[in-house]
Amino acid sequence: MSTLKLQFQGVPIITEEGKGYILMEGYKVPPIMFTEDEANALITVEQMLLKGTDRSISREYEAAINKIKAVLQHSTKEKVELLSNRIAISPAILHTHPSGSLTLIQNALTSFKILEITYQSKDEGEITQRKIEPFALYFSLKESWLLIAFCRLRQDFRMFSLDRILKIHKLDSSFQPHKLTLAEYLDKKKKKFNTPDTLLS
Repeated sequence: MSTLKLQFQGVPIITEEGKGYILMEGYKVPPIMFTEDEANALITVEQMLLKGTDRSISREYEAAINKIKAVLQHSTKEKVELLSNRIAISPAILHTHPSGSLTLIQNALTSFKILEITYQSKDEGEITQRKIEPFALYFSLKESWLLIAFCRLRQDFRMFSLDRILKIHKLDSSFQPHKLTLAEYLDKKKKKFNTPDTLLS
């Protein structure tokens, strides 16, 4: 959107020499208004995440949803609170050992930072140290959150179950983004294993 259009809509944009266009000091963007259906959708997802499988995502989403609740109209806020008290998640789908590293992994994935992990395999319980290049995240009802990453130990892409990552550390060193797309990876894995959920780490 051009600066003229923004100014026409009442947004106070001023010109500052050497810096270009800036918002007038003290101006705040008005809060986004949510419809009742949009607010209900957010609350439903909140209940799923708070009972979900990753503590870091639950914390961040809860903080974000509290900011959203603060700007809801009073009538919508009352209905949202009613709905949140009328949603229950079956304990049968909850994991006893939830992960807490999803937020860190997301940050490493989007900034192309190498992760150093201590990983315990599912079948033999072997514990290995890995340096991996995070590529994508995959959610499976069977395994919960899985991290698809290029493993420097195996020199190939692998899937790591987040609840079997014993230790994780984001390194300062970066890696070059991979040209492979997520769709291409999943298609290759499905052709080889019949399901992209099959672990091979």
